[in-house]
Amino acid sequence: MEEKIRCGWCLSSDLYKEYHDQEWGTPVYDDATLFEFLILETFQAGLSWITILNKRENFRKAFDAFDYKKIANYSEDKIQELLLDSGIIRNKLKVRSAVSNAQAFIKIQEEFETFSKYIWDFTDGKPIENNPKSLKEIPATTPLSDKISKDLKKRGFKFVGSTVIYAHMQATGMVNDHIEDCWTKRK
Repeated sequence: MEEKIRCGWCLSSDLYKEYHDQEWGTPVYDDATLFEFLILETFQAGLSWITILNKRENFRKAFDAFDYKKIANYSEDKIQELLLDSGIIRNKLKVRSAVSNAQAFIKIQEEFETFSKYIWDFTDGKPIENNPKSLKEIPATTPLSDKISKDLKKRGFKFVGSTVIYAHMQATGMVNDHIEDCWTKRK
């Protein structure tokens, strides 16, 4: 059986390949999924994505399946419980930011009806189709990720620098950065 050509960043594990093949770069318009990716990306800041993927199920359990309405109301006791959970990244600032980001997420929903409408408005509701020939051509940030990052920070979000936001855009299909030869480019 012939091996599929994939983007080079995902070749180190089957979990990475599955994530690449099934999720990365696929447009997401569902608020719950957008929130999940936002939280995972904020925890990824400064770490490798495979670290987060390996702990993803632990994060789901610890953070009530990424239910932003529950997370927005976490008590100090729940925060302390999370800080003791070895199955997740126990960074105090990141755990606390998950709570404040859930609160900011809800405020955006109140203003724009859905977070999806808010975030996708930056791309006129359509994915940006890039055609990189290699991983070297894929940027870590863009002027658009700078703009979104700045706006989210203004709205109270934490750990949403431009690099985190560009990774979120890639993960949720706002931008398609699959390399030109990747089999998913032809899906």
